[in-house]
Amino acid sequence: MSNITTNIKGIRDIMRKDTGVDGDAQRISQMVWMLFMKIFADKEEEWEITIDNYVSPIPEKLKWQNWAADEEGLTGDALMEFIETELFPTLKDLDITISPQAKIIRAVFDDTYNFMKNGTLFRQVINVINQIDFNSTSERHVFNDIYETILKDLQSAGSSGEYYTPRAVTQFMVDMINPQLGESVLDPACGTGGFLTCTIDGVRNQVKTPKDREILQNSIRGIEKKPLPHLLCTTNLMLHGFDVPVVRRDNLLSKPYADWGAKDKLDIILSNPPFGGVEEDGTETNFPQKFRTKETADLFLALIIKLLKDKGRCAIVLPDGTLFGEGMKTRLKEELLTKCNLHTIVRLPNGVFNPYTGIKTNLLFFEKGTPTKEIWYYEHPYPEGVKSYNKGKPIHINEFETEKAWWKNRVENKQAWKVSIDEIKKRGYNLDIKNPHQEADTLASPEVLLEKFRTTEAKISTIQDKIINVLTEALK
Repeated sequence: MSNITTNIKGIRDIMRKDTGVDGDAQRISQMVWMLFMKIFADKEEEWEITIDNYVSPIPEKLKWQNWAADEEGLTGDALMEFIETELFPTLKDLDITISPQAKIIRAVFDDTYNFMKNGTLFRQVINVINQIDFNSTSERHVFNDIYETILKDLQSAGSSGEYYTPRAVTQFMVDMINPQLGESVLDPACGTGGFLTCTIDGVRNQVKTPKDREILQNSIRGIEKKPLPHLLCTTNLMLHGFDVPVVRRDNLLSKPYADWGAKDKLDIILSNPPFGGVEEDGTETNFPQKFRTKETADLFLALIIKLLKDKGRCAIVLPDGTLFGEGMKTRLKEELLTKCNLHTIVRLPNGVFNPYTGIKTNLLFFEKGTPTKEIWYYEHPYPEGVKSYNKGKPIHINEFETEKAWWKNRVENKQAWKVSIDEIKKRGYNLDIKNPHQEADTLASPEVLLEKFRTTEAKISTIQDKIINVLTEALK
């Protein structure tokens, strides 16, 4: 077990002793705002070198190194009074005109709370956090893995339709969309920032100059409406080298559909919108009558089609229900296929989103500007010997090598098939089309099925005879 793994486990064990912290969500929220403060302090050391005339937005007394770094420093009631009466009130009311970094801090603390009540335990947590050096490349890399472990503990997210996307799925979607430096990228429901950080990692090798770095930082954006994922995402992006605000607390579905204009258009949208989630009453009235629904994923799909530029690209995770749904879903799919080229649907097997949900999911890839003429389907198989994924054995990026090899040289095979737009229209825009090659294997002729039945019946009869013989011998 790495030192950082031990540190994180130690922090959570200490927090479990504090009566003010109730449950994993509060423990994670408490831990992450404290980690954010330490990370920010470490990043400031870097910014003082890399940013000309850098001025910290945090008052001297409130800087981590001045109240937390000394392990013999503030503790007990004095520490808790400082947190409640000085630190939080000041950071929640920070002047955001000071610098971009001030905006980051204000955005983080607007909806962040201190749950711990015991100042002695609080000091113990601080002292563990101080053992981590986030300016160390090796420790930062390890922390990213630990960070994902923290996210996986948010199993309660599934109850509100939020499913944290496995890294392999995120990576595959970004690889296939292939963002380029200077292209505008948005995740409109970014959660903890998986698509954004994958994009940053993918584009970073194109960054050669300080100007390129500025272009990258100004081209990637995320929107997240809930405070904890927003805090996690902001921290995650800082660990990936971003020193300007990238994530906004907001709900794009609350803005009237008609108010989105040319200036809002984007080159790329990558997203796993909450599916199964339901929006607040009245949100659907922001959309045209034909798209009105309370289902979050459907509203996001309608909005994404609107927000893409001509030739803009999208990769999105959607459940089977969107593919076969009728009514509003039919109108939405007709809009998608008329205004965009839905060129690929990757059908994922059961268990990809365990432990959050067993719902079957699909990856849709489309480009705005030309109507769909045909859709290629690719059924992602389980690896040999695997019957389902789980928390301990998630889907792995290496499994997508077959899709990647097939992507630019598409031919029909046992996993891939294509369907014309005429066939889709005949089906009433039902996109839930099963693998015909698999069906051919399983839907045998009546004669073959009868022969299989007779063979099975004979085997059963033989086994029954053996059991009778054994019992007869035993009773002699």
